[in-house]
Amino acid sequence: MSSGKKISGSIDDEPACSIERSLQILGERWSLLVLREVFGGRHRFAEMQSSLGVAPNLLSARLKLLVEAGVLRTRTYQEPGSRHRRSYHLTQAGEELRLVLAALQQWGDRHRPRPSGPSSLRRTRSTGEAVSVGFIDEEGREVPCADVAFVANRGSED
Repeated sequence: MSSGKKISGSIDDEPACSIERSLQILGERWSLLVLREVFGGRHRFAEMQSSLGVAPNLLSARLKLLVEAGVLRTRTYQEPGSRHRRSYHLTQAGEELRLVLAALQQWGDRHRPRPSGPSSLRRTRSTGEAVSVGFIDEEGREVPCADVAFVANRGSED
């Protein structure tokens, strides 16, 4: 079952833009929702499929792509009396996407709010304090979004 997404190849075939390369893996709705489920503690196919209400073939394709891209890894488990199955867990690359999902959540809470409020909140595990996603400079100070520019890297080849 091919995902149709190219996740690796020669440097000449890869887009120069890191956003475009990231979207090759994460650019479909179900990919991010699958990650949300794994971050929420759902690691088994049936759990994710039930929670998301996604067609099994779509979920299989998304999981395969995320594993191939090194975002998720599989572990084998077996329920008594059943065949071996795979569960899905975050790699380091997958764990780093927590920030991306939090940024999307924060944006949605601000610009697409629900009348009943957010479905979940971002809090520290240690103190329970509210946290937000933002740009931080080298000295640890938050930088307003309007003050951040994406500047071409003259050292890279486009």
